[in-house]
Amino acid sequence: MTQPFDPARYERVRLPLLEAETLPPACYTDPAFFAREMDRIFRVHWNLVCRADEIPEPGNYLAVDLAGIPAIVLRDDDRTLRAFANTCRHRGSRLLSGSGTAKAISCPYHGWSYALDGKLIAAAGMEETKNFDPTEFGLIPLSLAEWAGFVFLKFGAGGEEIDEHLGNLSGYLESHEAERMVCLHRRTYDVACNWKLCLENQRESYHVAVVHRGTLKDQLPEQLEAFGNWSGSWFRHEGSIAARLDAEKTLPPIPTLEGRAAEGTYFIGLYPASFLVFTLDCMWWMSFRPIAPDRTQAVTGLCFPETATRRPDFASVLPDYIARTDTSHPEDNRATEMQQRGLASPHARAGRFSRREAGVHAVDNWILDRVLDTGGKD
Repeated sequence: MTQPFDPARYERVRLPLLEAETLPPACYTDPAFFAREMDRIFRVHWNLVCRADEIPEPGNYLAVDLAGIPAIVLRDDDRTLRAFANTCRHRGSRLLSGSGTAKAISCPYHGWSYALDGKLIAAAGMEETKNFDPTEFGLIPLSLAEWAGFVFLKFGAGGEEIDEHLGNLSGYLESHEAERMVCLHRRTYDVACNWKLCLENQRESYHVAVVHRGTLKDQLPEQLEAFGNWSGSWFRHEGSIAARLDAEKTLPPIPTLEGRAAEGTYFIGLYPASFLVFTLDCMWWMSFRPIAPDRTQAVTGLCFPETATRRPDFASVLPDYIARTDTSHPEDNRATEMQQRGLASPHARAGRFSRREAGVHAVDNWILDRVLDTGGKD
């Protein structure tokens, strides 16, 4: 019997796109496959967690869970972004939930308190404990990096720096000056499907005419030459694709755009589980956080150049941009949830790819490179 991580099981997935099969259905339902993904992908690579402008002031924090690991991202008193394991050094309680502002981090169980730089500053009741050194019990720091206004976390020590992880991606997107954009609209969805289905759905246009009829125009992007932990495509068009189709007025193009950035839209699958759309007048992003083999938290954000937000007509056009994302995202969620239900059937089998699904093929092979027993990347 072929084992779940034997490369022989996936030989047909490895073939060129129009000869290849899709991943076996068990890859979307098997707890063992999901656990291997958490260990070899999410707990090793850089994970996009938020925009830096979500944590703008000293004391602002965001608590997130990635690959079963609770973490805190905060801005300290010196305005430096930091990340820590969200677990008390006393007996392990979770410290913070959600988002907010705090002058210090206090454990809700026994009251140990930590400064925003992670140092233990109060541990009442420990006075008689022998050889207890508070300097040895600060919060556990996590690796944090910023790029283009995004914040990334990495749980493992060593490995790639963020620039190595991104490879040649920045060269395509730098004229958008995303670090100067502000995120004005966020949504979080609980989607009843495997995380890969969310990312795969964003990396193909085959479904657009069916799932998004009446919401989006059809697209046939060309694939980009990528090295690093991403794959993507580019679609040439005129006018905005970010507002709803019947919008009477849209924003002008971003004035700094150059080359192909000024002629269309980049669709980027940033591994392991994020999707970025850099278009003529704005940018939106999605971060898919695995919770279980059949459950994913999808966090989305819609961003605009700060200069655009100061236009006198901005408030009047913004609702048409929000309406577009608030319609298309739920449409995608319903589609992937139906797909998950079908893949859970004992009668489900691997399928075949169309020419519009090169991005899905790229995603699946990147994952196999990291989860299989031999011939993969660490």
